[in-house]
Amino acid sequence: MPELFHDTTTAAVFSAAKLNKINLYESHRLFCDVYCLEPGQSQSEHSHTENDKIYHVLTGRCEVSVGDDRRDLNAGELAVAPAGVVHGARNVSSERTTMLVIMAPHPGMKG
Repeated sequence: MPELFHDTTTAAVFSAAKLNKINLYESHRLFCDVYCLEPGQSQSEHSHTENDKIYHVLTGRCEVSVGDDRRDLNAGELAVAPAGVVHGARNVSSERTTMLVIMAPHPGMKG
């Protein structure tokens, strides 16, 4: 059985090479990751035809794009990217940023 309880304040592991994704939970219904972004790191804009995604900033500040809208989100704020809408995230600040990212249904698992 997967771990069912997590402390997001200690889950972050950063990489100088690129955005790091720490998986907390996944099933065929959803996945839940902590994204760890050093200053300047980003997730390229993309879309998912059948999957909704939530970006929730835990620490720091991050620019999130959803469709034609771009917003700087601070800790405690979130953005929702509905299925089919182009979205992405970029750490434009000078500090490390962590985000809780949830997507449903899981794009890589069926059944």
